[in-house]
Amino acid sequence: MTRRLAILALSVALLSGCGFHLRNALNLPANLGPVRVLAVDSFSPLADLLADGLQRAGAKAAPQDASEGAATLQIISEQWADTPISHDPSGRAQEYMLRYAVVFSLRRADGSVAVPQQAVELSRDYLAPAVDSIGKASERELLVRELQRDMAAAILRRVDATTTKPAP
Repeated sequence: MTRRLAILALSVALLSGCGFHLRNALNLPANLGPVRVLAVDSFSPLADLLADGLQRAGAKAAPQDASEGAATLQIISEQWADTPISHDPSGRAQEYMLRYAVVFSLRRADGSVAVPQQAVELSRDYLAPAVDSIGKASERELLVRELQRDMAAAILRRVDATTTKPAP
């Protein structure tokens, strides 16, 4: 019994010192003002996800046609690519890498650069057997939605990290 307690206490001590902690909520600076999200594709799901994330972080939404008095998170480009990474004995692709790359920037209402233009790239691998074309399409669609959510989170984390000044 004493041995079990000692092992448990040692495990708790080791785990508490590993440095794991939950990520803080996204905090935007108060001087950023209203933010609008502009994308090349006006029906971009990523733009909608970013606008929702900014509102949850406390940013006021600015009308899309407002060019004065609003900060602008601009999605400059979105690119998707499917790359085969393995083949069956017949030479047909069986596994793919789905890559999603986005270039974005954030400008304050006065036109100054808050987050310089930068690229974020994410990828996921998925199996696509040649005989199961329905499963291939549905798995890819799920991965696309997952990558869009992950991309929005990655962009918002970069905005947070760039605009938040470390405490002196």
